[in-house]
Amino acid sequence: MKTLLGVLNGQLPKLVMFDLDGTLIDSVPDLAAATDQMLVQLGRAPAGMDKVRNWVGNGAAMLVRRALADGFAEQHISAEQEAQALAIFMQVYDGTGNSLTTLYPGALETLQSLKMLGVKLALITNKPEKFIPELLAQTQMAEYFDWVVGGDTLPQKKPDPAGLLWVMQQAQVAAEQCLFVGDSRNDVLAAHAAGVACIAVTYGYNYGEPISAENPALVVDDLRELFI
Repeated sequence: MKTLLGVLNGQLPKLVMFDLDGTLIDSVPDLAAATDQMLVQLGRAPAGMDKVRNWVGNGAAMLVRRALADGFAEQHISAEQEAQALAIFMQVYDGTGNSLTTLYPGALETLQSLKMLGVKLALITNKPEKFIPELLAQTQMAEYFDWVVGGDTLPQKKPDPAGLLWVMQQAQVAAEQCLFVGDSRNDVLAAHAAGVACIAVTYGYNYGEPISAENPALVVDDLRELFI
């Protein structure tokens, strides 16, 4: 457990907050399928999984805007275009049943280990709240989280630290006793803004860039490394 303890100067965290997509689960196959179906319904060419993998991380609306722009020039997409496409995407994604989404190796074991140690756990994701309960139930993670914050639970989403600050307030745990575990720039920025140390995984979705460039406190290839 030297790796986990090392982040907080030898102390076990009282609260560990996790991102979801790209950290605990690989949801890109389902997100890409829904995105492509949306594009086809709008008379556009499908984007494919490789593009979608680089577009996720800022919530459903931003994913839709990037898909319509076929890249990161989403500022050129109108509110009307976004609203039409988002309605289609939400309907299609809701019907996927998360059939292609899988847990990353070590994710469930890590939650189990932290729970056994008496650490409080929270989930803070930019995924719309309505999709979270079924997804957690299917992946057997529902029982582990004391608090769950979706992308539309609060007025702000990551990289804003509001979700982290809200959970910390509910848990009555100070920033120096917390960790945030994520995979993207948004996660590191939110953690830094909340004054919380961030552990980042290398295998997630960070717009095609190495997560180490975002200066998290620790980078791991597998969540089970935290207990080495």
